[in-house]
Amino acid sequence: MKWDDLKFFKPFAEIEHTANKLPHWQQPGATYFITFRLGDSTPTELRNRWQAEREQWLLHHPKPWSAEVEAEYHLRFSRQMDQWLDAGYGSCLLRGSEVRSILAGTLQHFDGDRHHHHAWIIMPNHVHCLTTLSSGSKLEQVIKSWKGFSATSINKHLHRSGPLWQEDYFDRLIRDAEHFTNCARYIRRNPQKAKLNPDEFTLFETEFAQRR
Repeated sequence: MKWDDLKFFKPFAEIEHTANKLPHWQQPGATYFITFRLGDSTPTELRNRWQAEREQWLLHHPKPWSAEVEAEYHLRFSRQMDQWLDAGYGSCLLRGSEVRSILAGTLQHFDGDRHHHHAWIIMPNHVHCLTTLSSGSKLEQVIKSWKGFSATSINKHLHRSGPLWQEDYFDRLIRDAEHFTNCARYIRRNPQKAKLNPDEFTLFETEFAQRR
């Protein structure tokens, strides 16, 4: 993929709204920073308090947001969730290399068809992806495919049953070149930030992302 092929968020273009427990915005062929996580990756008490505070904040800050309001949101909520994820709560099933290999294969399976990955990282209890969707692909369908297939395969490998992933996911429409670069850098530096050893994570980057 070339730089000129990327489509960034257009605030005045048509936006598709979808929601589960969290609201999601979509635009055709857009680029996203996506996070999904294991079901036990954040303690229930912390997660419930975070959700309640976030819901109240959103009532008073409806989208579309200015750059300043979006920065406040990520400072108050995204950063907090990232800190909890990097703290290594839960079973951290993705710490195992064979489990990460199963998930990596799932992420790569339709790469170049349904989506175009620029960078992703599998951490012990969560995943970050910087990804451009192909025309016609829906974000919720792509992520449902990743989570569904990987959950079945990982559960079989570990001889376990039941839900693997947290029901929802987080996504951000990439606004511009600077935002893309910051997300690629965050993915690259996440293991160092979480103080992980080289055998506790799997990082993928295209040369395109590395050059940014």
